[in-house]
Amino acid sequence: MAAPPQNIRALKDKSLMELVWSAERTDELPFQFLRGRCPCANCVNELTGVRMVGPEKIDPGVHPVKMGFSGNYALTMEWSDGHHTGLYTWDYLETLCDEARELRSS
Repeated sequence: MAAPPQNIRALKDKSLMELVWSAERTDELPFQFLRGRCPCANCVNELTGVRMVGPEKIDPGVHPVKMGFSGNYALTMEWSDGHHTGLYTWDYLETLCDEARELRSS
C-alpha cells in the first residue's frame, strides 16, 4: 500500500490537485482528469469494469468543494457537479499520477 501524501492542496486558480508525496516527489492532477477517473460504481460498471464516465465527459470547470479522509487510506471529494461517491485510495492516486505523467510526456 502506498504511503499517504505528506500534503494535499486544491489549487483552484490552476484547476489542479497538488499531492506532495515526499521532498523529492510532488505531482499535480488536473481537476477534470481526477473527477473523470473517479473509481466509484456510478463511474465504472461494477460487473464489467468498463468506465462509463471519463474526463472527456466532465465539465472543464469542475472543482472540489469539499475534501476529507476515509480512514488512513483514501481521499474523499465532493465535486462542484454534485458528485461525491468516489474513494481515491493512496494507491489509486499514485497510479493516476503516473498515468497523468505519461499522458503529458506523450
